[in-house]
Amino acid sequence: MKERLLIADVRMPDGMRVDVSVVEGKIDAIGPDLRAENTVARENGNGALLLPGFVEGHTHLDKTMWGMRWYCNSVGPKLTDRIENERRFRAESGHDAAAASLALARAFLQMGTTRLRSHVDIDTDAGLKHLEGVLKTRDTLRDVLDMQTVAFPQSGMLKREGTVSLLDDALHAGADVLGALDPALIDGDPVASLNATFDLASRHQKPIDIHLHEPAEIGAFTMNLLLDRVEALGMQGRVVISHAFCLGALPPRERDPLLERLAQLNVALLTTAPASVPVPPLAVCIEKGVTLFGGNDGIRDTWNPFGSPDMLERAAQIAMRYDLRRDDAIAMAFDCVSDAAARGCGFADYGLHAGARADLVLVDAETVAHAVAARPVRKLVVANGRVVARNGRLIEDL
Repeated sequence: MKERLLIADVRMPDGMRVDVSVVEGKIDAIGPDLRAENTVARENGNGALLLPGFVEGHTHLDKTMWGMRWYCNSVGPKLTDRIENERRFRAESGHDAAAASLALARAFLQMGTTRLRSHVDIDTDAGLKHLEGVLKTRDTLRDVLDMQTVAFPQSGMLKREGTVSLLDDALHAGADVLGALDPALIDGDPVASLNATFDLASRHQKPIDIHLHEPAEIGAFTMNLLLDRVEALGMQGRVVISHAFCLGALPPRERDPLLERLAQLNVALLTTAPASVPVPPLAVCIEKGVTLFGGNDGIRDTWNPFGSPDMLERAAQIAMRYDLRRDDAIAMAFDCVSDAAARGCGFADYGLHAGARADLVLVDAETVAHAVAARPVRKLVVANGRVVARNGRLIEDL
């Protein structure tokens, strides 16, 4: 017998009152007055707003201390200070990536996130230990949380001997995406670093998601080198550039040709919308046809005491960073943690339409903008056709 669920009386983002029929984890139909068979489990939405399950496009589940004791941060100001401090802390404290990632992943589900991309440190000291922990979490929640893991060299590709070999091992072990970091400013040789990255990705037929913090002209130089390789190797639609701070610092005459190349090669951008550094211009990216989506980065870790598994909160931060105030503009911020994030990460069968995976969130809000601004309790969260949270509380058997 097919598993069926009917969610009655909900409002689509356009205001239309509908029912949603779910069969075997997929949306079977959306429309008014759908007929329920005797075998249907039924939920009454009571006119709540229906949203698609949220997408976290960039986080670091392995690093988090969510739900643990407060970490007192006294680290130095440089990127390398934070990298070395974190490596030392994790080794000395015995930080457990399996337990940490499971706690935060469950919190994401509770708040309505059903698709998630997590970068995971691949380190010459720790080896694949952190990845193994996150892969356990991915396996534990595989029926409800669609999780991608990125094998991420937190110290760069070339700085520590053996990193490329470990990344090769990580992709063999089940990592979905190959990460990279600042080829010029961390590795000191952007050509060799990018060559190693694209060679490894090509051999494994894996997509790439690179952290690019490099500023202004340095970042633009690296980005052009990267785009040259995307074009030469036919990797259109398989590369994400995370952060891309340089695009927020360049004048339009230098920035716009880069955005046009990004659009032509279908290379997506990820922003966490930080307040302290330049960010890629959202409106111009949309105008040029570039996919720009959102994520938290680290949440409550040695780098950063902030962040939350609530993607409505991240959408609100994106809206504030880009000074979005109109309802239609705030809906663009929500797109960054929903449709655009699904496109950027390559999550298939996403959205509110028949045939999509049944990832649904109900909230008491009048519009999408209202939901982003008010961040109401999640009345119901459905992941892959299964009710996983109700009235802000996770179902305990997950």
